[in-house]
Amino acid sequence: MKLQHSLAALLLFAGTALAEDDCRLDLSESRLDFGLMNRTVASAPAAEHLLGERRLSLTLNCPQPADMSLFYRALAAGTERLRLGDGGSYRVQVHDAVLDGHAVQLGLLAGPGQAPAQIGTSLAWRADHGIVPLHDGQPATGRSFAAQLQVSAWARDEAIRVRDAETWEASAQVDAPTSGRSRELQLQARFAPTACTPTLANNGTVDFGKLSVSDLHRDKDTALPARALSLTVSCDGPTPFALVMHDNRAGSATGGIDETAYGLGLDARGQKVGRYYLLVDPAQASADNLPQLYRTDSTTGGAAWSSASASSIPLGARSLLGFTATAGSTEGPNALQNLSALLSLKAFIAPLDSLDLRSEVRLDGSATLEITYF
Repeated sequence: MKLQHSLAALLLFAGTALAEDDCRLDLSESRLDFGLMNRTVASAPAAEHLLGERRLSLTLNCPQPADMSLFYRALAAGTERLRLGDGGSYRVQVHDAVLDGHAVQLGLLAGPGQAPAQIGTSLAWRADHGIVPLHDGQPATGRSFAAQLQVSAWARDEAIRVRDAETWEASAQVDAPTSGRSRELQLQARFAPTACTPTLANNGTVDFGKLSVSDLHRDKDTALPARALSLTVSCDGPTPFALVMHDNRAGSATGGIDETAYGLGLDARGQKVGRYYLLVDPAQASADNLPQLYRTDSTTGGAAWSSASASSIPLGARSLLGFTATAGSTEGPNALQNLSALLSLKAFIAPLDSLDLRSEVRLDGSATLEITYF
């Protein structure tokens, strides 16, 4: 029995001695969040935008003098940048290094055991490169090494102009090869489209009232008097956008295939009641402090834009319609914050001879106006 107790005490002591020989590597933060970015925040024109800067510290402590080299394992995005999602990058600047209580210079290592490729009090930590404290220009060993990290992140301008919410995530590892210790660092940036709110007068309802059969043609379409409909678009900040409309009564428009014609529903026998168009006249539109607006449209989803014109055009289900202040421009929509436009709705009733008039025929058109960002 005594022998067993002595053996247990000996094993416990041996385990403690082994733990004391271990080095300890720590990061003050394990996750860096650069917050939420949208085009309102990044309103100034630039090739790329700074997402922010974050600071953290690292320490490596060992019970005996040891190699203090630390390597950064991550995907590169250039010489001194690291990859942060599609269209993003970040840089890790190491500075204010202290070895065993004394300020030291740093060396940048391309690999373990190599001579420093760069020396300085502040260095950009490159992918799969090491940082090591120096004494008289040579890598120094020590018991306690500490340094400050400044992490700066950027996103290319086109990358933040998202249509849907996106999250970028990246992971990296700080590695101390000699001691076999490592710590993981997670980075995150979130992106959201600028909010633009469209509003139609009277909640978008157009009522033609009760129509008399005697006012309608039996053998040809009947054009109803045009109705005006006010549209406003208000955005959080200046935003390039375009309009497109989707038919909620798809397949019920008369007159053949036409992306600008929207259906008025079906009668009791399933016959098409008619169609309508929603026309946009740039002369009846204004935005911000611009003296005049011109319309420009795209049939390629925004890849190419028509020459900006002052002529009116109906909204389409597949064509995008935007606005610019420059006549003849093919650069696409300008960034607008507040748009007001007076639209014109033109409806046509199918020939009475094609409809079931045994019961009341309702004009049951419905469409959704959508904003697309660029």
